[in-house]
Amino acid sequence: MLSLDDRLRAALAEDIGRGDATTLATIPATQRAHAEVLLKERGVVSGLEVASRVFALVDPAVTVEWTTDDGAARNRGPIGTVTGPARSLLTGERLALNLLQRLSGVATHTRRHVDALGGGHTRLLDTRKTTPLWRDLEKAAVRHGGGVNHRAGLDDGILIKDNHVAAAGSIREAIARARDHSYLLKIECEVPDLAGLEEALHAGADRVLLDNMDDDLLTQAVRVRDRLAPHVTLEASGNMTVERLPRVAASGVDYVSAGALTHSAPALDISLNFIPMPEDLR
Repeated sequence: MLSLDDRLRAALAEDIGRGDATTLATIPATQRAHAEVLLKERGVVSGLEVASRVFALVDPAVTVEWTTDDGAARNRGPIGTVTGPARSLLTGERLALNLLQRLSGVATHTRRHVDALGGGHTRLLDTRKTTPLWRDLEKAAVRHGGGVNHRAGLDDGILIKDNHVAAAGSIREAIARARDHSYLLKIECEVPDLAGLEEALHAGADRVLLDNMDDDLLTQAVRVRDRLAPHVTLEASGNMTVERLPRVAASGVDYVSAGALTHSAPALDISLNFIPMPEDLR
């Protein structure tokens, strides 16, 4: 996997190209500047270290100071300052803000879902529906919002989906093949109904994904699990809106997964505004 610095350098190269024409034309090389990073709406902050790294790669002379932490819920207002050569601040501004807005948006969206679950037994999971090459950052943002990470990639867990079952011929056969292939990895299997749940439990799944079941069916599924294999955990997925989550939690499932945490999170509104430089920073 590409390192964070490699990805950030590529993103900077995409944005800067042959050079920041506007800044080079209008700002003297010797001019220094001081700016505040401003939250323009309430939200959960994520991506502070990443934004700092962007400015460091643009120019090591830039200093970034934050007045908050990743995972903190903040009202509108400043959350940090950036100081250094004015050209460097302007050149790094867009990428730093893009990442900070995106990741804070994911964290904020996640926190809304976590709050809707009500603080009980049911935990919130993310999915692999992430922006290519930025998955680690988006999954960190989910954690900052109070969620729990599911698989980071295809290599760290077995999740048998409907197409795997179709290709293998049955839920039982797919689980048997997975168990023969790897006895170290936990095996999760997606099922569409109670019959599939029973088949997965009898076949020895470690976790069962209850796909697109309504609230009543989820409650019934928990009863079936409790009767046949109480050690197996249940994950509910499909149409997991914030409004629905309290009812899903009441069913007794162990986990709820929602791709919307990453694929549909609105960016948090954040800006970088130049302000007068303090005397001791000039």
